[in-house]
Amino acid sequence: MKIYQNLGKGHFEIEIVKWMLQCRPTVITRSQIGFQLVTFVASELCFPQINTSCRKQTRPQSESMLIYFLMSFISLLTVVLNLLVIISISYFRQLHTPTNLIILSLAVSDFLVGLFVMPFQILVNEPCWLLGEVLCVLFYVVCFITVCASIINMVLISIDRYVAICDPLRYSTRITQKRVRICVLLCWICSVFYSFMLFDNVKQPGRYNSCFGQCVINIVGAVDIVMNFILPISTIVILYLRVFVVAVSQARAMRSHITAVKLQSSVTVTVKKSELKAARTLGVVVAVFIVCYCPYYCVSLSSYNIILGSSTNIFIVFLVFFNSCLNPVIYGLFYPWFRKSVKLIVTLEILRPGSNQAQILNEIN
Repeated sequence: MKIYQNLGKGHFEIEIVKWMLQCRPTVITRSQIGFQLVTFVASELCFPQINTSCRKQTRPQSESMLIYFLMSFISLLTVVLNLLVIISISYFRQLHTPTNLIILSLAVSDFLVGLFVMPFQILVNEPCWLLGEVLCVLFYVVCFITVCASIINMVLISIDRYVAICDPLRYSTRITQKRVRICVLLCWICSVFYSFMLFDNVKQPGRYNSCFGQCVINIVGAVDIVMNFILPISTIVILYLRVFVVAVSQARAMRSHITAVKLQSSVTVTVKKSELKAARTLGVVVAVFIVCYCPYYCVSLSSYNIILGSSTNIFIVFLVFFNSCLNPVIYGLFYPWFRKSVKLIVTLEILRPGSNQAQILNEIN
């Protein structure tokens, strides 16, 4: 105790007490443990101030970055491709045909999918929906309208091609500008009425949410599967099969009536190209539609439940939307006039006076 030999008795006792207090073990009470536990749980909630709030789901950062990049890229690509189709058909008068009018309607619906539906779907995939219940219902209404319109437009295009190939003599009288405009208008009206299945959700937003901060709606699964998958795909397959059969039979008839060797060889090449083009168009249209929509509706038909926001859920939902990105490739890039139109748009040739009168079809064909 040499360090305290110069201190008085009172000072010595005070230093001993301080030393004892410093060596005393820290005691954590039950109330302190409970407070820390509540704080930890609250940090996992979307809305910590609400007891019924949804929990945050952690996802690896690399996986999240990959998902966001792919979603954003597909959304941007969908908007750009469909915008090129819209500008091409709307601006150049030579492209104002009944068939292109249906393609224009298809491009508009797919453009809206890329502009509004896909970006909001990125937010829906998150475990916490922060935009409120009203915007949640509004998102699904717009989603159903645009996707349904896109599917109906695909059916209209298949009907147009069926009449053009199977009944070419009466095509110009049966498929007119006026009738096509009426069909396109009915397409969008039916799409709006179809979204009325969300009426219960509109009256009471959030009634089907299992927790606060979730964006979930209830739809009639059987009606959705029949109207958006079984009926459209059956119509497209039946019509395009008929188109393929007629195209092949006509090609064989043409070959049987050719007598000149040179003419026969040249026509044979043309016929083979037509057969391949018909087969390729049929395969692309049907295969892409099935590949994009089949996983989603197969899961809907099965009893397998997929967690909202999981990687599997994100993949099958965005695969449906990816069809809107492929539609301008199938129905636009396969047409020769599309490449010419894009060239004039990119080079700003459309800014010249009278450029909308350009003979695009004649120059290419």
